[in-house]
Amino acid sequence: MTSPDGSPVRIDVWVWAVRLFKTRSDAAKAVRAGHVKLNNESTKPAQQVVPGDRVRVWKDHRTFDVEVAATVRKRVGASVARSCYIDHSPPPPPKEILASIPQRDRGAGRPTKRERRQLDRLRGRD
Repeated sequence: MTSPDGSPVRIDVWVWAVRLFKTRSDAAKAVRAGHVKLNNESTKPAQQVVPGDRVRVWKDHRTFDVEVAATVRKRVGASVARSCYIDHSPPPPPKEILASIPQRDRGAGRPTKRERRQLDRLRGRD
């Protein structure tokens, strides 16, 4: 499972194997979309990672900043996955801030013209 020699592994495989993404195809899509950066540079799914690399993932409106400690090719359990990286991520925002963000009701559709004008006023774009 773990490569003791620190052999390179594809970045899409590694972020999936350490459980940062639920499926490998989701991981590859995120890499192609630019949501995964290797050493602060955009990358392709086939880019190789080795221990010591920094991987930054933007997922679910949060940034995860991890340092590769071990490379794995197969998906591993959660406790093993956590030992494969060193987490340098900022703490998540408090729940009060997340709750204060206004959200539209599911299925409400696009904002009406009146609602758009109210949003513009709220944002200061008169």
